[in-house]
Amino acid sequence: MLSLREIDLKEEYRSDRNDIVTEFFFPCLSNCIEYDRCVDLLSIQTLATISMACDNFAAGKAKLRMITGHRFRTSDLNLLTKLFSERYTKSFDGKFIKDSKIQKLQDIVDNGQIELKIAIPNSEQVADSFSERIGIFRDDQGQAVAFTGTSRESFSTQTRDFESVDVFTSWNDKSRVERKTRDFEDLWDNKTRYVEVYDFTYAESNNLLKYSSGWVLQE
Repeated sequence: MLSLREIDLKEEYRSDRNDIVTEFFFPCLSNCIEYDRCVDLLSIQTLATISMACDNFAAGKAKLRMITGHRFRTSDLNLLTKLFSERYTKSFDGKFIKDSKIQKLQDIVDNGQIELKIAIPNSEQVADSFSERIGIFRDDQGQAVAFTGTSRESFSTQTRDFESVDVFTSWNDKSRVERKTRDFEDLWDNKTRYVEVYDFTYAESNNLLKYSSGWVLQE
């Protein structure tokens, strides 16, 4: 495994010049032990692909902390509820993605390697959905790579958004990485103005999650 510093990273990736997934996300995922991520929308496909792309997940060495908005496609919310809730029998019908991937994802969740929280705006000064887009990769040598700009990792070769990613590294832009890290930690600890952050299981059991009809055609 490489250190993040050994990856040939650019300061910016943009859809018209780069394959953002292949050139940025996968190399960082493959060589990190921690990944913190804020996204507006989360799918089971994205969660499974992150866990499969990071070799350290299979070895039990990597951890993902994800904060997302409270709107989901029906199929995604149903599966996420089964994955994270102790109230449901862990059985999957394989209609969304292959059973083997779901089972591997379940094993990683059960091992405590994936934590999921929900951010819901609580102020009239904020629109009715959470849409912050930051991420932080960390390796086993204490190096970190932070980024902003992309809405979510769809990982689809056919239906990717046109977007750009700004990248900051702990060895070239330490203050920016530290600031993004503080922003994420404040969100994770529910210390951010205008939003309330809940554990997924709490949000689900208290009916705080919503189905999003506007995301039906997206992957």
